[in-house]
Amino acid sequence: MQAVNGLVYGVLLFLLAAGLSLIFGLMGVVNLAHGSFFMLGAFFGYSVVQWTGSFWWAVLLAPIPVVLISIAMEVFFIRTMYKRERMDAVLLTFGFSFIFIDLVETFWGKDVLNISEPQLLDTSIEFLGGFFPLYRLAVLVFGIIVAIIMWLVIERTRAGAMVRAGVDDSATAMGIGLNVPALLTTTFAAGAWLAALAGVIAAPILTVYSGLDVEILIPAFIVIVIGGMGSLKGALVGSIVIGMSDTFGKAYVPDMAMFLTYLSMIIILLVQPNGLFGHGDGGH
Repeated sequence: MQAVNGLVYGVLLFLLAAGLSLIFGLMGVVNLAHGSFFMLGAFFGYSVVQWTGSFWWAVLLAPIPVVLISIAMEVFFIRTMYKRERMDAVLLTFGFSFIFIDLVETFWGKDVLNISEPQLLDTSIEFLGGFFPLYRLAVLVFGIIVAIIMWLVIERTRAGAMVRAGVDDSATAMGIGLNVPALLTTTFAAGAWLAALAGVIAAPILTVYSGLDVEILIPAFIVIVIGGMGSLKGALVGSIVIGMSDTFGKAYVPDMAMFLTYLSMIIILLVQPNGLFGHGDGGH
């Protein structure tokens, strides 16, 4: 059961960290508001469930306003940061994270909100001698499918080749005629969509509250540090490592759970300073 919980948490971290890692690798932006997209997805999902009574409509519709917010954020604000010091973008996105928390508390309040699991998956099944919540197993399968689709898109399509070219050398990519501004906006929006989708899916497990952004963003950053900036494979492996260490730590040595998470990061960075699959500094 703890292994399944660790994999489920790892999948949720992957959906967040994959977009965060690609955004940094391509844009050179450390987006401290990325956890806010996760939180906004959960809150919009809660509202859609209240309006429609359907969790599945929330999965489809809730990420849309988050994507629109992310596009406006990239076009009107972050785009002006590309040629400036990296810390300027860090401070900008840090400020946005506070704005999003204020907006959430204004529109939804400070209470902890709950989204029920969809009725179709609100049961348990017997597997390997134990009973496992079907919803968590479905989340695990969904995460694996998303990881496979992302790998196919990045490695096997022309759009993916553009992203890889931009991550490796954005200046050269622009020199050979790629529409880098459109590529940056699309990547930023795709990362926000993944984060918002993860927020909706995680809501029945983690509940919905302001502050959810910080709680999920810290382990997501640890994931991309472990896996290597700009690496999809690194985001997946790092997510599994942190998901497992956090879950087993909280289950068996709760007083040392956070220590085990950071210890995993320290050990890996001592062996691989750029992360497991990193190739040095990405972006600009």
